[in-house]
Amino acid sequence: MAYSGIQNWLSEELKTIQKSGLWKNEKLIKGSQGSYVQTSQGEMINFCANNYLGLADNEEIKKSVIQGMEEYGFGMASVRFICGTQDIHKDLEDVISVFMGTQDTILYTSCFDANAGLFETILSPEDAVISDSLNHASIIDGIRLCKAQRKVYAHSDMNQLEEQLKDTQSNRFRLIATDGVFSMQGDLAKLDQICDLAEKYDALVMVDDSHATGFLGESGRGTAEVFGVVDKVDIVTSTLGKTLGGASGGFTTGKSEIIEYLRQRSRPYLFSNTIAPPIVLGAIKAFEILTNNPNLRHTLWSNTEYFRNSINSLGFDVIDGIHPIVPIMVRDEIKTVKLADEINKEGIFVVGFSFPVVPRGEARIRVQISAAHTKQHLDKALSVFEQKGKALDII
Repeated sequence: MAYSGIQNWLSEELKTIQKSGLWKNEKLIKGSQGSYVQTSQGEMINFCANNYLGLADNEEIKKSVIQGMEEYGFGMASVRFICGTQDIHKDLEDVISVFMGTQDTILYTSCFDANAGLFETILSPEDAVISDSLNHASIIDGIRLCKAQRKVYAHSDMNQLEEQLKDTQSNRFRLIATDGVFSMQGDLAKLDQICDLAEKYDALVMVDDSHATGFLGESGRGTAEVFGVVDKVDIVTSTLGKTLGGASGGFTTGKSEIIEYLRQRSRPYLFSNTIAPPIVLGAIKAFEILTNNPNLRHTLWSNTEYFRNSINSLGFDVIDGIHPIVPIMVRDEIKTVKLADEINKEGIFVVGFSFPVVPRGEARIRVQISAAHTKQHLDKALSVFEQKGKALDII
């Protein structure tokens, strides 16, 4: 049989992954995502979700989702240009545009699809795209699909970015692509400097703001708001699957001509069903909640500052920053897996990250803080980290 050859190869590769400490186990969760989760190991305090504002099990959002199911059904059963667009999908696109301060918005089934459908649609062989070396896999894969000249600059290295802008001045269009927040690091792109360079060299700026939309910035607009460059960023892609209820769905928002061209030519949009109606109404409600309740953001920032200061004082190697993503660097893959397992046993849900999610030798536990966490949750986690870190000679 043809399969036997690749079966043997796959079996050996899987054994190698296990032996190297790079195996990724998926923990079974019984119930909703919240500050606590029920797992096969019992109840655990959740420190590894992107549930930044604690909206994943919000009662108002759940009611809106039920309403969406009753009034609009389970799904569209086709793509928008064939079977039509429900009014609530247009409503959500308008809500996003108003919230983000942009001209227009297009929905995708995920931000991964938004990024996959962006670069090949608007860029051609005579163009160039310049990408940060630590950009999310979806940006990397999206760029691979396009035929533009590709450049990569060292992470947040503005001198190298400028050199690449100089080198590509003969190209028709240049697009700088960056994460707003780098998900494995928790650091922010230098968007003010990036936008200055883009203006100097007549380039466009694209930001994937999945780990910022809804809570970063004074009103939650994201990284561009932090740096005061909302009007200088041409394209923002982001997700509904993190801060905004944590379900699914993504979007691209920005200049109206770009968005309309995506509606006409973007393959993931044209050939995939759109977001299910219940999720649409849930997302609209999530935007309403975070707009009307800034205390959620304030609680998140207070929790983040407390945890970051405390974990640093314990002696862990933590990547500096202000973001609720807190990368605790262990570096040794085997020890990272062991530390995560030992912490899980004490009722704290964390996950070790290793290659290929991060480079070899850069293994870490990525703690994620939420507005749903109480000080008691944070103190419990800190106590367990201290105990297990000492036991494994990490601190």
